[in-house]
Amino acid sequence: MLKTALICGSYAFDSIMVFQDQFKNHILPDKVHMLNISFLVPTMRKEFGGCGGNIAYNLHLLGANSIPMATVGEDFTPYMSWMEKHHMNTTHMKVIEGSYTGQAFITTDMDDNQITAFHPGAMSNSHENKVSDVSVADIGIVSPDGRDGMIEHAQQFSEAEIPFIFDPGQGMPMFSGEELTAFVEQATYVTVNDYESQMLQDKTGLDLATIASMVDALIVTKGGEGSEIYTGGEVIIISPA
Repeated sequence: MLKTALICGSYAFDSIMVFQDQFKNHILPDKVHMLNISFLVPTMRKEFGGCGGNIAYNLHLLGANSIPMATVGEDFTPYMSWMEKHHMNTTHMKVIEGSYTGQAFITTDMDDNQITAFHPGAMSNSHENKVSDVSVADIGIVSPDGRDGMIEHAQQFSEAEIPFIFDPGQGMPMFSGEELTAFVEQATYVTVNDYESQMLQDKTGLDLATIASMVDALIVTKGGEGSEIYTGGEVIIISPA
């Protein structure tokens, strides 16, 4: 029987633009203290994104039972329609009146440098959703979301004795070393990329072996180099596909 995963994380609209030059050709180093610049971006696309959205959709593609839980804005209608079209659970997608859904505006230059502006919008209300709102959850994940929501959902999973994955991602800078240590202590699994693993060590003062000893498994993804899984006192190397 398939287990049910409760996915706590952000939903956002991503506006992705390409600047057909290099930022460095248009930013004067001696004028950065009074920066006022505009980039012409002939190419733009808008995508449905957000960490929770990406996780839930990929689990859905794998045939897993996933329940997304997030707070979204009044402009979420096209995303909601897309989820319904793909037969995804929308029961716990809470619309916050007077708010926008999270918005990321990403401009990339020809050197693959990026300038990103992010508006959290309704994501900041993620703590209004409660793990206890879901009647059945065999496993959960706390991924980047509103700060209070991440803290409370981790506590709620722990108190309900529901195993969960802590996936701090780009939300890590929001938390102190003590707060990150508390997340690890509550979690069953921790997953980070190579850069985030170093940040987690720097902020908590814990090395990877210590972090791994606190959870059932620590997963470190390394891009094109594959992944490493720290579990049971050993390291399992996963080669890239």
